[in-house]
Amino acid sequence: MKHHLNTLFVFTQDSYLSKDGMSVAVKVEGEVKLRLPVHNLGGIVCFGRVGASPRLMAMCAEHAVSVSFCTEHGRFLARVAGFTPGNVLLRREQYRWADCPSRSAEVVRSILLGKVANSRAVLLRGARDTPNPESAQRLADASNLLAGSIQSIRSAATVDQMRGMEGDAANSYFGVFNDLLIDAGDEFRFAGRSRRPPLDRVNALLSFLYAMLAHDLRAACETCGLDSAVGFLHVDRSGRPGLALDLTEEFRAFLPDRVAISMINMGQVKADGFVVTESGAVEMTETTRRDVVAAYQRRKQETITHPFLGEKTTIGLLPYLQARLLARFIRGDLDAYPPFLIK
Repeated sequence: MKHHLNTLFVFTQDSYLSKDGMSVAVKVEGEVKLRLPVHNLGGIVCFGRVGASPRLMAMCAEHAVSVSFCTEHGRFLARVAGFTPGNVLLRREQYRWADCPSRSAEVVRSILLGKVANSRAVLLRGARDTPNPESAQRLADASNLLAGSIQSIRSAATVDQMRGMEGDAANSYFGVFNDLLIDAGDEFRFAGRSRRPPLDRVNALLSFLYAMLAHDLRAACETCGLDSAVGFLHVDRSGRPGLALDLTEEFRAFLPDRVAISMINMGQVKADGFVVTESGAVEMTETTRRDVVAAYQRRKQETITHPFLGEKTTIGLLPYLQARLLARFIRGDLDAYPPFLIK
């Protein structure tokens, strides 16, 4: 259990939430492990096998405390909320911001600065770790290009300008991605990003991890009362979670990319764990998918200190914290949206 930003996250399996006077009591095997006054909470998020009494949910609804239920891995299932005008006002404000070029630019700037800075941190780490001096030099050169992209994004006036700068930064980053793969061999040679469909093993691995991250962020947006379909960087498209994809950008290098790099460098994925379909698309076998999901979930259980909040948290909770910080920015509680940055 962790208490962040007036939100209680419950991820201890078989926990049960009940009403205790005007407090929320969290029980594990019948023993009260935590008790918090309901007026100190803004939301409760339950992961996996976590139950809640009807009286507890009624009390939370009356006090505008939303109770969200997600799978153990973070996929959003349902949300219990009363007549809470705050969520309506938050979404209406989100829609206004999405239609306002200057407001959209504020959000996009923060997200892309986070993305490029985190990508640069991964390249600098790779330059330190690689035993190949030529690879180290290429990684250092690319990191210098990303430093220039950061300055350009800071001074850009429009979202379209920032999209172009982000594209250039992504080309520089993926242009040396192969240098991050130490002794990977020709089986995991990366020649460039290919998405629909992925045309090599590295792209198949990245696409799968990106999809899992997008699911996590979609759940985070819905849990916080944001509309996951209305983004600022990704334009509206039927069936596409634009806001979730926006927030995905600042996590790509830190979470899925590092999981992929680690699994390849440590030999945790093998060439025979991928198959090529008749169309030329490369797909993972069921066994490889299970191994990748397990590695991703292990990574999410690691603990770090949140760079903005200064609090210890698991990596798996970062999407929820960032979505809630964005919601606070849109509400006017923060002067700017603080993107997640690798330290």
